[in-house]
Amino acid sequence: MADVLTARARLAALHGIATSYGPAPGRSVEVPEDTVVAVLAALGVDAATPAAAREALAAHEEAARRRLLPATVVLRAGRGALPALPPGTEASVETEDGAVLVLDAARPPAALPPGTHLLRAHAPDGRTAAAPLIVAPGRLPAPPARGHGFLLQLYSLLSARSWGMGDLGDLAALATWSASSFGTDFVQVNPLHAAVPGAGGTPTDPSPYRPSSRRFPDPVHLRVTDVPEFALLTGEARERAGLLLGRAAALRDAVLHKGELIDRDAAWELKRRALELVRTVPLAPARRAAYEAFVAEQGRALEDHCTWNALAELHGPHWRSWPGGLADPRSAATARARDRLAGRVGFHRWLAWLTDEQLAAAQRAARAAGMRIGLVHDLAVGVHPSGADTWAQQDAFAAGMSVGAPPDAFSPRGQDWGLPPWRPDALEACGYRPYRETLRGLLRHAGGLRVDHVMGLFRLWWVPEGEEPTRGTYVRYDPEAMLGVLALEAHRAGATVVGEDLGTVEPGVREELAERGVLGTSVLWFERDWASAAAAPLPPGRWRAGCLATATTHDLPSTAARLSGDHVGLRHRLGLLARPLADEQREDAREAAEWLELFARLGLLPEGPYGEEAAVLAVHRFLLRTPARLVGVWLPDAVGDRRPQNVPGTWDEYPNWRLPVAGPDARPLSLEELMASPRLRALMAEVGAAGEP
Repeated sequence: MADVLTARARLAALHGIATSYGPAPGRSVEVPEDTVVAVLAALGVDAATPAAAREALAAHEEAARRRLLPATVVLRAGRGALPALPPGTEASVETEDGAVLVLDAARPPAALPPGTHLLRAHAPDGRTAAAPLIVAPGRLPAPPARGHGFLLQLYSLLSARSWGMGDLGDLAALATWSASSFGTDFVQVNPLHAAVPGAGGTPTDPSPYRPSSRRFPDPVHLRVTDVPEFALLTGEARERAGLLLGRAAALRDAVLHKGELIDRDAAWELKRRALELVRTVPLAPARRAAYEAFVAEQGRALEDHCTWNALAELHGPHWRSWPGGLADPRSAATARARDRLAGRVGFHRWLAWLTDEQLAAAQRAARAAGMRIGLVHDLAVGVHPSGADTWAQQDAFAAGMSVGAPPDAFSPRGQDWGLPPWRPDALEACGYRPYRETLRGLLRHAGGLRVDHVMGLFRLWWVPEGEEPTRGTYVRYDPEAMLGVLALEAHRAGATVVGEDLGTVEPGVREELAERGVLGTSVLWFERDWASAAAAPLPPGRWRAGCLATATTHDLPSTAARLSGDHVGLRHRLGLLARPLADEQREDAREAAEWLELFARLGLLPEGPYGEEAAVLAVHRFLLRTPARLVGVWLPDAVGDRRPQNVPGTWDEYPNWRLPVAGPDARPLSLEELMASPRLRALMAEVGAAGEP
């Protein structure tokens, strides 16, 4: 038994699998042995029996002995060294622009330019090898010395031209107006990733954090009337489009004036029908050339994505149950289906191009209006197990595993997010191509990127299928590679990167992110002096500079709800409180009072009685006193919205991801009303006037 345990432990260590973890200082929890075996199996390693474990370990060690180069080599420009090679080995680098550099004493690795190159080696014993060589810049592009902007969920921002939910035209309008009026530098939006469509009457999952694909955006965000060919519709097609416009107005009115929830599926049904009409209009030569260039640039990734969409329309989105070999994207059956469904594949290809065009237009509008960053897109931590990415990249995902979180004070049973993780070994084997393509796609038309759960670039909690989250374990990724690829793609795009590093973060992670130039996320209510017994609110001068400072996030109560205590009542009604209501209310009131007392001492509140609006203003005045490089204003906070966009731990109990921005009375506000809001203007005038720290 000792022998097999040793072999399994060594295999686990070699594959970055934790056999124990520390949920709190001074406490260690052993990972169940069957969990280690299951995770090894998901990485293609059989350790189920003593003999299998010994055999797998021997095979791994033999492969390592014979290997001339690692699967992928990652360096920082001007730092690090190539792998040690046998004496007399000839090595060269073919750079991504086609140049060949012979590696010798006269050309050290420091001379290699940033990029994704190819390293070749030929040893005296006849062994040859080639491996991707990723050379990353030492640091990511620096953001402005002090910038400010809005944070919002795009679907919640409806204008007089929206079709039932916010769209890319609304995003461009908000960016242009806020930059011109208040000098904002960025607008950070929720993930715009493509969603898994509903099937059989089941609505589409509205969560933007459980997408079908992180590589391509969802055409549900298109503004149909901004597609140039829409204006060229004639005859019956134009009449039918007019009817759809009328239905879109009714859908918009239902949300803004009748209190109905945002219905993503209803909005997409109208847009899809209108876009199918627009598709019949021939593209002008210049637009045809632009479309063909986009298709050629996106290559197989786009073709796979569009093929999955066409097959999902026919067979439903759960590709593992598709008939006749269609679960394999490279099968002959799939090739025949792609040809048979060429019209629908082409339709989705065209939609991807249109969405890319409107994203580009929104970023151009933001920068033209004076934003120094522009759009900040959001990278979700994972994808839906039945989506396009898992179908097209099956080898890259760990079968039978789900990402989550270990037990903690917030969730004593742990969390299972239902998102399959990338296999670290598969990423290394292919030069991190899926990761690189995902980042490059997101950064095509962005000045910044928010990385959800940025700690996942270091390790993720894997939960075996059918097990409780408590029976999971951490699996490590190569942070030098994950951060290196991120730095390279951000460098190419000239983009700022913000990492969502809230919650439990292992020692050294925040320091490593800061060294690479990744900004952290600092939320007011969590910034306390946790090293002291009193855990008092952290004064502004003690906040870290390398962060995006905000009052709240999409997963937390709005500032008005936090100050009033309304969020405690909501959680009580939803059955989410761990303690009696009176205890929760007392603790919440004490914490809010501590912050308000600090604001008063700093002179951020008016003397004498004051109302909620003054308190919200004080919160943002405080954020502007910190050295944070970026300050974000949650758009609903600017108009006193009390409702959270998402309540973690709920599904049907609360309308997550379906609420329009509203005022204190919960009455939805259109983009035009937001622009005219005296409360918003008063807050943003002060934020915009703060200037450099």
